[in-house]
Amino acid sequence: MTTMVRRRFLSAGLAAAAVAGSSAARAQAVLTKPVRMVVPYGVGGGADFSARLIAQKLIDQAGLKVIIDNKPGASGIVGTDFVAKSPADGSVLLYCDTTHALNTAVNPKVPYDPVADFKPLTLIGRSPQLLVAHPSFPANSLKELLAMPREKTKDMAIGSSGLGSTPHMTYERLHLLTGLTLVHVPYKGGGPALSDAVTGQIPLVVNSIPACIPHLQAKRLKPLALAAAERNPRMPDVQTFAEAGAPLEVSTWYGVLAPARTPQDVADKLAREIERTLDDADIKARFDETFLDPMPRGEQAFATFLAEEIAQWKAVATQTGVVVD
Repeated sequence: MTTMVRRRFLSAGLAAAAVAGSSAARAQAVLTKPVRMVVPYGVGGGADFSARLIAQKLIDQAGLKVIIDNKPGASGIVGTDFVAKSPADGSVLLYCDTTHALNTAVNPKVPYDPVADFKPLTLIGRSPQLLVAHPSFPANSLKELLAMPREKTKDMAIGSSGLGSTPHMTYERLHLLTGLTLVHVPYKGGGPALSDAVTGQIPLVVNSIPACIPHLQAKRLKPLALAAAERNPRMPDVQTFAEAGAPLEVSTWYGVLAPARTPQDVADKLAREIERTLDDADIKARFDETFLDPMPRGEQAFATFLAEEIAQWKAVATQTGVVVD
C-alpha cells in the first residue's frame, strides 16, 4: 500500500470516528438540557394525564429535565403547529393523540403537514371508545339501541367532545355502518358532555374509557358498547360494537413526535428512554387502571400506523361530509 493510499484510509477513518463521536455526544447532550413535551390540550385530560406519568418517569429513570407544556386551542392545532415550527434538536416534543390524524382529515386549513413536518418517536398506548347512557335510558346495549324504532331514535341526542373529535367521528362511522341517526351535540370537551349525560340533559355520549370510569363506578352512567375487536376482560359484561352488528374499532391513542429535522441519533435516544418508561411496573399498573393498552413501538411502526389512521379518517370525512373550518 502506498503512502498516499495509507493517508487516505487514515483520513477516512479519522473522519468516520469524528462523525461517530459527534453523533454520540449530540445524543448524550439531549439528557443534559430541558425537554419541553407539548400537550396540545388543557390540564386534566387523558393526554395530559398519561404525558405527565411518562414525563415523571423520564425524570426519575434517566435524569431528563422534562417539562410538560399545555398548549390548548383549535382541537390541538395550536400546540401541534408550535412543535412543527420548533427547533429540531430534541428540546421540543409533541405528545399527540388520535386528533393528530383526525384534524388533517376534517380541517382543510391545518397549518402543518401531520407526516412531513414530524419525526415519529414511538406510540404510547390506546384506549377504545365507549358508548355510555344515562341509567334511565331504555336500552342496555348497542344492540338494543339499534333495535329501537328509527322514528324514536332520530330525535335522541348523542354528545361528543367536539365537532370532528374522536367521539364524534366514532358516531359518524356507526351511522355509516348501521344507519342509526341521532342528534349530534358537540361540546367543548368530553367532561361537559359526560356531565350533561349524568344529569339527564342528554341520553347518550361517546368518550374514551378513562373519562367514563368514575361515572360508571358511581352508577351515574351505564355502558352500552365498546368500539373494540373483542370484549375487554376489565369490562367483561360490556358488548362490542361488532356484537351489535357494527364491526367498528376506534381508539384514543397516544404517541410522541419530534420536529421533522430532528437528528436521527437524538430521536433514537429519546425514543429509547420513552420506551423504557413503558416497561416500568408502576407505569404498566397505572395504564392498566385507565384501560390504556400497549401498542407497537418504534419509528417505523408509528409512521405506518399514522399513515393508516389518516387515510381511514379522510375516507370517513369524505363519506360523511364532516368539515371543521
